[in-house]
Amino acid sequence: MSDTHETPSSSRRQMLKVSATVLAASSLSGMVVGGSVAQAATAPHTAGEPTDMTSFTTTDGTKIFYKDWGSGQPIVFHHGWPLSADDWDAQMLFFVSKGYRVIAHDRRGHGRSTQTATGNDMDTYAVDVAELVAHLKLTNAVHIGHSTGGGEVARYVARHGAGRVAKAVLIGAVPPIMVKSAANPGGLPMEVFDGFRSALAANRAQFYTEVPIPFYGYNREGAKVSEGVKGNWWRQGMIGGAKAQYDCIKAFSETDFTEDLKKITVPVLILHGDDDQIVPIADSAELSIKLVKNGTLKVYKGYPHGMCTTHPEVINEDLLAFIKR
Repeated sequence: MSDTHETPSSSRRQMLKVSATVLAASSLSGMVVGGSVAQAATAPHTAGEPTDMTSFTTTDGTKIFYKDWGSGQPIVFHHGWPLSADDWDAQMLFFVSKGYRVIAHDRRGHGRSTQTATGNDMDTYAVDVAELVAHLKLTNAVHIGHSTGGGEVARYVARHGAGRVAKAVLIGAVPPIMVKSAANPGGLPMEVFDGFRSALAANRAQFYTEVPIPFYGYNREGAKVSEGVKGNWWRQGMIGGAKAQYDCIKAFSETDFTEDLKKITVPVLILHGDDDQIVPIADSAELSIKLVKNGTLKVYKGYPHGMCTTHPEVINEDLLAFIKR
């Protein structure tokens, strides 16, 4: 691990290299990121009571699937695109064994939640989280988001989390904003994200076999490739709805979280791998840390975007140390 950052010139070269890889490859295999609440299907969780997997229905009629295990201080996990709550297996098993209550939901349109045709935007995602939190009566919660889920955490905490959130963690997260513009010259060109949409629409199943390669750094020399991890990524992606996942590309790439980050007052831990080929560190973590009021940035040398899966023994301990602090 290293606390050193890239220089602006090296960061630009990295992003240009990543963008060129995506645009040059016809398969795009070189880039990818990841009234009141209606009554739930089962009774709300009671502290100390065994829990499993369930769902609740939002005020707009969307069923949100979630897992809720254990008791103690709640930790809420927010997954990346186009995955599901299952992407947090290594973290949920670790933290429930440490005496925490762990909750992870499938974002609308993803996993086992309703395959929505509308509402696939960051504002609605944050409202869904607020309704889930209210449904489960969570307070003093730690919210941890990876990639797109990091954006969801930033928007939820800034707009809906007052009085309910203890801490927040952004891992390989998309804030402040991914797409290139005059205001964000270091971002990735719109053509990159248009390429994602084209590949998804043309052959989603094939596209999702290719994405895990750079996602987990399996294209790096000496990488230990897990066919199981690759297959699990594909499985999670294909369970979700194509329309929702298509729309989510705009949500994770074009949403500007700058003002959200500025509003967050609780402690924020930002974790990022310096070999993240999906969300380049120079245009994400290194900018986000300058915007939050009470933040800590930890950079992992050589770690990929999917480092919660490739290096859980390191990430979990660092998360635990932050939560216990």
